[in-house]
Parts: sequence; structure tokens; C-alpha cells
Amino acid sequence: MCEAPIVPGREERLATNEAYFREINRRVEERVKDIAGDAAAFNILCECARLECTERISVTPAEYEAAHANPRQFMVVVGHADDSLEDTVARTRDYELVVKRGEAGAVAEEAARG
Repeated sequence: MCEAPIVPGREERLATNEAYFREINRRVEERVKDIAGDAAAFNILCECARLECTERISVTPAEYEAAHANPRQFMVVVGHADDSLEDTVARTRDYELVVKRGEAGAVAEEAARG
């Protein structure tokens, strides 16, 4: 008997996409800090769930680290928050800080642990 493949649910799939973008951004942050120091602003990819999104957000290392102190939090371009998965907890002119809830939050936490 052949078992059906396990297909991740919508929340898990979207949270995995966002965790992927966050990992890319962490690597960029590390490089910028090594080259330009802690105060240099740098561009990150929007950490929204849209795979086709290529928008960038300019942040400082301090902003980036503070935003990701909670593994359920992501930085997205204003208007890219998905109300079905996350709540906006802060907003600037350039980005929204969102926190995942439910299954998406659990997936984000697990991905942050590596």
C-alpha cells in the first residue's frame, strides 16, 4: 500500500517561506556588520509570505536584531502583512513588524532554532 505524501498546510507553507527570507537576511546582516560595523544601515528582503516579493527594507543592525529577538516576528513592507496568519505589532514608515500566531508561529519558532 502506497502512502500519500504529506503536504504541508497553508500556514506551515507560508511560515516556511517567511523563515527562508529571514535566514537570507540574517546572513546579509552578518556580512554588513563584519564590513561596515554595527551602525550601518542595510537592505533586507521583505519577509512576507509572497514568494514573488522582491521588495527591500532599509534597517540598521539594531532594528533587525530587536525585531527578531522574538522568533515569531518578521519585518514586512507596509501592506504585506497577512491578517490570517499574523498581527501587526509595530509600524514605521518603511515596514511593519508582524508576529505569527497559531501553527505559523510554531513553524517560525522551530525554523529559528535551526
